[in-house]
Amino acid sequence: MQEVLFTEAIDLLKRLIATPSLSKEEDKTADIIQIFFSDRNMMYRRKMNNIWAKNKHFNPNLPTILLNSHHDTVKPNASWILDPFVPQVIDGKLYGLGANDAGGCLVSLLAVFTYFYHRSDLGFNLVIAATAEEEISGTQGIELLIKENNIHDIAFAIVGEPTQMHLAIAEKGLLVIDATTHGKAGHAARNEGDNAIYKALKDINWLQNYRFERISPLLGEIKTSVTIINGGTQHNVVPDVCSYTIDCRITEQYELEEVLEILTQNLYASLKPRSVRLRSSGIAANHPIVLSGLALGLPTYGSPTMSDQALMPFPSLKCGPGHSERSHTADEFIYLSEIKEGIKTYIDLLMGMKISSYY
Repeated sequence: MQEVLFTEAIDLLKRLIATPSLSKEEDKTADIIQIFFSDRNMMYRRKMNNIWAKNKHFNPNLPTILLNSHHDTVKPNASWILDPFVPQVIDGKLYGLGANDAGGCLVSLLAVFTYFYHRSDLGFNLVIAATAEEEISGTQGIELLIKENNIHDIAFAIVGEPTQMHLAIAEKGLLVIDATTHGKAGHAARNEGDNAIYKALKDINWLQNYRFERISPLLGEIKTSVTIINGGTQHNVVPDVCSYTIDCRITEQYELEEVLEILTQNLYASLKPRSVRLRSSGIAANHPIVLSGLALGLPTYGSPTMSDQALMPFPSLKCGPGHSERSHTADEFIYLSEIKEGIKTYIDLLMGMKISSYY
């Protein structure tokens, strides 16, 4: 059966690659996923560009596991040589936009859901959600389904992202801050004004050298990076305003609001966070799904990159076929063998859990 599921997964991924699905424009790939469920007589629901379903013998007295991955993609960059929307298999690699991030994960999880769908002897329930807007951390993806209680009472989630099937048991959160320093305009030829750019440079120097006291055993230190800066209007005017952007990758050791307060107390700039939604996430090292993975020889680690885990108010494990370093690159690909192994490993992970003693 797994061989059939693998073949169907590859066929589905090819159709998804051939269908542009940029964030907020995923309606056509949502249609394809909807047909996938219909063709197999599996009951499903749809909200905007999100498709979700429960296993046939869903039992409310059992713990429910969410299988989640996304079907939106970033825009193809200018360095692509191959056509990003033409799936091609070359030397065992399937090329195409979204093949690695996160199409391979999504079709593998859909295959696993199909594998378990008719089983009546499971000690758990499965809910699968193929969601939108992950690449932009949008509000109309997994967050919408959780907010409207379309998926609820979730014990934990497996989030499909390319991790080489390693177990990401912790993930950094994200705090993006728009910072503005204010000075006083003056003529550059005279000793006039108060240069807002110089104030920003002092801030940037502080950010570059500051170390947050608490260090995560899995995720390490909080990382702050200044990624955008703008200031000045012409060469002979001392600038009275300079704006810059801070990218903060937050560990579980700090709340986002706590980091914002520390920065506010130490920087000249006025700070405006874009969001405090994207928090650090993870799952206990002794959780049954983690122990099952360890028994299979899968390594655990803390992930510096962010996923829809950040929007989930329940424990979550990030795990999937493919390699994170291929994401968002030109001529993106995934090995066919990675998808085959991903399906098998997901099944083994779920079958190997001793979940009854935990919930």
